[in-house]
Amino acid sequence: MAAIEAEKLRRTYRQTSGFVRRRTKTIEAVRGIDFEVNEGELFGLLGPNGAGKTTTIKMLVTLLIPTSGAARVLGHDVVHSARTVRRNIGYVFGGDRGAYERLSGLDNLRYFSELYGVPPKVQKRRIPELLELVGLMGREKERVEGYSRGMKQRLHIARGLLHDPPVVVLDEPTIGLDPVGARELRNTIAELAQAGKTVLLTTHYMYEADALCDRIAVIAEGEIVAEGTPTALKSVVADRTVVEIEAYGLPAGALERVRASPGVTSVSVEEREHVQLLLVQAPKGLELTQQLLGCLGDVRVGRVAAREPTLEDAYVSLVTGS
Repeated sequence: MAAIEAEKLRRTYRQTSGFVRRRTKTIEAVRGIDFEVNEGELFGLLGPNGAGKTTTIKMLVTLLIPTSGAARVLGHDVVHSARTVRRNIGYVFGGDRGAYERLSGLDNLRYFSELYGVPPKVQKRRIPELLELVGLMGREKERVEGYSRGMKQRLHIARGLLHDPPVVVLDEPTIGLDPVGARELRNTIAELAQAGKTVLLTTHYMYEADALCDRIAVIAEGEIVAEGTPTALKSVVADRTVVEIEAYGLPAGALERVRASPGVTSVSVEEREHVQLLLVQAPKGLELTQQLLGCLGDVRVGRVAAREPTLEDAYVSLVTGS
């Protein structure tokens, strides 16, 4: 039996605008998606902002009712058996909020244990286990307001595991964390999967999904556009080479010339502090460096390098259709 099932899951919203003449528009946030997460699997749900990831998560954890279709957690329908689903699922979202700042980490866990209905005898055993799991043992008596962002997020994970749910949903848990905090949190997530939990993870960090996930589904504009292992998804761009060009002050005209250049299959731009990183995909074996530099004209260029495509390159190709 699959731990999580979504069948033709759909969610629409009605949006009203205008003051004098009111207009109503229907927005399809999720458009009939299908996927399954096996028991004990670490499954990634990836997609750009507005793709429908969080809406899907909220339906799975019973915070939103689907417009149509069905979703089940451990065989329990998320609409008709919502209370049972909540007992079997732990939901952790990214960000600082979710704990009482003036209480200690320990007092937060005691308080939420009471809300979850965890018996006192179980609390005495469970809370120290979770503090050890998330690396907060020894800091549990300190006020949460003194915790780093990474420590707060690890406390959120401990809170979501207090009732020992077999299924854990992590919605962008490492967002905004520094590299050290994010690495520690990734280790905690990996340990959850090793302990036999079923984990559904959403993230914007492709290297994170590549390192952690057993399988991945990519969602774009409310639809699943690809599903498979990280290796299988990377095979989408396995026949390509990626040319990275650091450019300073890249005008729109130069970017359009690069896109129109013969042999170029995909172009994306990452904005860095003082530089724009131009990522150009082209068929493997095709030498385009001089041609691309010619398209940029008088633009000041820094580092130029060619490399093998990554999961992020595959993701960009899938969500942009190029």
